[in-house]
Order: sequence, then C-alpha cells, then structure tokens
Amino acid sequence: MKPLTIGQVAKRTGIGVETVRFYEREGLLEEPERRPSGYRQFDESIVTRLRFIRRAKELGFTLNEIKELLSLKLDPTTTCADVKRRAEAKIEDIDDRIFALERMKQALVKLTSACSGRGKTNDCPILDALDGDEDA
Repeated sequence: MKPLTIGQVAKRTGIGVETVRFYEREGLLEEPERRPSGYRQFDESIVTRLRFIRRAKELGFTLNEIKELLSLKLDPTTTCADVKRRAEAKIEDIDDRIFALERMKQALVKLTSACSGRGKTNDCPILDALDGDEDA
C-alpha cells in the first residue's frame, strides 16, 4: 500500500493539514515515518483514525476524552459498558451545558424586554445591568 502525504490525508478526511499536525502534537496520532526528504508519509490507517476523531468532536467530545476513547478502543480488556459510561457522561455534560445556555438566554430575554431600543446608551438598561453588581 502506497504511503499518503499529509495533503492526501487531509483531503480524504476533510481535516486541514494544520489540524492533522496539531493532532500529532497533541498525541492523538502517532508520529509518522518520514522520507529522507523529511516529508511525513502516512499509513492508510490514519484516515480511519482521523475520521474517528472528527466524528467524536462532532459529538462534543474533547481532545482528552477522544484520547481516552482511542485508548479504550485499543485496550483488549475494555468492554462496551466502559465506552457506554463515557458516552453517558458526555450526555450529562451536554445536558448541563444546555441548562446553562437556557439560563443565559432567559437572562438576555429579560434584559432585552426591559430595553425600548431608543435613547442614548447611558440610559440603556442592558448596559446598566452589565455594569451593576446584581445577577442578570
């Protein structure tokens, strides 16, 4: 199987060249072999791994969580229950973020409803609330 250049890897995965390099620096990818010229040469398996990383990111997993998932995938003692626990923890994290975003939205709705949108900024209830000591 012919080795791939970083550009070919990027094109096949839809991930930018700089992102591939970043994932390498972060330890998500093994350092590839290099040609005598210094250019990286990637094995075809890197495409599968990068697609895994991209999909995990789309589901909200952090890079550290993705490292854990990748290590679980490679560990022969790992069970589906171990992976499921990680996914359930991510669901809980997402629910917490949704709750926080809803609170922010409610506060902004309250502030914008108090503002007529007319007048000078020194009489703006939104800016006054942001200046104040009270929670919005």
